[in-house]
Amino acid sequence: MNLQSDDFELFGLLRKFAQERSQIDARWKELQREAHPDRFAAQGAAAQRVAMQWSVRINEAYQRLKDPLKRAAYLCELAGAPVRAEDNTAMPAAFLMQQMEWREALEDAASERELDALEAEMLAAKKQMLAECGRLLDEAGDAVAAVQQVRALMFVARFAQDVDRRRDQLGQ
Repeated sequence: MNLQSDDFELFGLLRKFAQERSQIDARWKELQREAHPDRFAAQGAAAQRVAMQWSVRINEAYQRLKDPLKRAAYLCELAGAPVRAEDNTAMPAAFLMQQMEWREALEDAASERELDALEAEMLAAKKQMLAECGRLLDEAGDAVAAVQQVRALMFVARFAQDVDRRRDQLGQ
């Protein structure tokens, strides 16, 4: 293992968006077994500290690779197109209109059924955006365009949390 490796190299995966979650999970378990500090107990405290650092590195990589949104953002960054979500929130007008419609529907939702319908619509849009993100990254090799999809997906992820909060409010 090399500390300079990117997450994909560390996990022995091709640097692409499309990944099998089961492969990521299996490789994470293998790497954790290899780097577990208990395996280095006989080699002293320094070896255990290094193993602990590796475990942390492996877990960080796993968190990025297993989540499609984080994986897409990471791929964009590796390709020299950072997402910069904290200071670049520019979005296409059509997406912003969709967000406004969803927000209004969320505010107006008075039943579980209405929330379920809104959530289904949002999940369908998310699935479509993830597919487009994969196409842009894996087929078109256009990380700059993929950044826009990643930022849109970040909005959708926040909206999903808002739907959950609204669901909790209705349940009280």
